[in-house]
Amino acid sequence: MTSSVRGDRRERNRGQTLVEFSLVALLSVILLLSIVEISRMALVYTTIANAARAGARYSIVHGGTRTGSGVDGPSGPAPNPPQVLTVIQNFASAGLLSTGNLSISVTYPGASNAPGQMVSITVIYPYDPLTSYFPFRVRLGSMSQGVIAF
Repeated sequence: MTSSVRGDRRERNRGQTLVEFSLVALLSVILLLSIVEISRMALVYTTIANAARAGARYSIVHGGTRTGSGVDGPSGPAPNPPQVLTVIQNFASAGLLSTGNLSISVTYPGASNAPGQMVSITVIYPYDPLTSYFPFRVRLGSMSQGVIAF
């Protein structure tokens, strides 16, 4: 009788092992996807913050004393100068972001782009999750300010 009792235990243990493995495997996959998604979100946020900084730097260096047009022209004082928007979009596209989804705001609080005046740049991007398992929508944004130097 002892051999039949041992056989029954083995059969029950096989089923228990399968259930335990499936639970652990499911939790491991969810944990792995969470790590990938959080890492990707950090990458997108860092790209947005660096794009805002690059736009602020361009605005600071290309103040009102510049002459010319296009890339060499002054940035501002009108809101959202095309030179600054181009710099921000180019920087964001290097980070594999869809530049059509960027919301960029370039403002000059002092209504001037003369040296010593402030420039404020805000970049917002609607983050779209890589996997549909995480159904959240987040708007990632960054703001960068600086004083026009030239």
